[in-house]
Amino acid sequence: MASETGPQRPKYQRIADDLKAAIESGAYSPGDRLPGESALAAQYDVAVLTARQALKILRIEGLVETKKGAGARVIEFRPIRRHGIQRLAREQWGAGKSIWPADEARPINIDVRVSTVAAPAHVARMLEVEENDRVCARSRRFVLDDRPVMLAISYLPLDLVDGTAIMRVDTGEGGAYARLAEIGHAPAHFREEIRCRLPVAEEAEGLGMPLERPVIKVCRTAFDAELQAVEVNEMTMDSAAYVLEYEFDA
Repeated sequence: MASETGPQRPKYQRIADDLKAAIESGAYSPGDRLPGESALAAQYDVAVLTARQALKILRIEGLVETKKGAGARVIEFRPIRRHGIQRLAREQWGAGKSIWPADEARPINIDVRVSTVAAPAHVARMLEVEENDRVCARSRRFVLDDRPVMLAISYLPLDLVDGTAIMRVDTGEGGAYARLAEIGHAPAHFREEIRCRLPVAEEAEGLGMPLERPVIKVCRTAFDAELQAVEVNEMTMDSAAYVLEYEFDA
């Protein structure tokens, strides 16, 4: 029976609302299959296309996955809780730990590529280098439970990090921030800017997600004690894979 969420809401949206409520209540558990298009069409007395649109909404929102001939299955993935403040504490990377365990205990697979590139105009401004100056670019693709969850690229001034372990795929314990500390430019202050938008095709392909689902864009700038920008990290997250959590004292 369709929910009474308002007479003006499209039928496919009302069906999607009912299915989302059933998932949230536990009526459908992770791994369970939802009724197929024909069954939903009969249940709600709508066209099959309308039922298909309802299931598409759930797929876009990251609640189900669909495979041809197999119907829609409730996703078993548990979102990552990204602790926006604690994860960057010096006690974390300064003790030789990766930032990732501050967010998630599950093991992560990270594909890392290191290169030198011409600084994009906005990155050049933030790092206070000339546009098209060469900078170190560390590109990463994060995959959790066989699911891509984030793409990231860090830009660092080449004259600062050339010849250091930051130019290697494996930067060693504590990561790039620990290596910056070793050369006298330990991050002392961070600024993060967060926004949401629809992905471009390359981002959607890299994250294995539909073009209709928004991504979370986080741009973090790390500054040393002299407030010199030493890293610009641009992150693209699957919005269905993350919860952004901020905890701090008043």
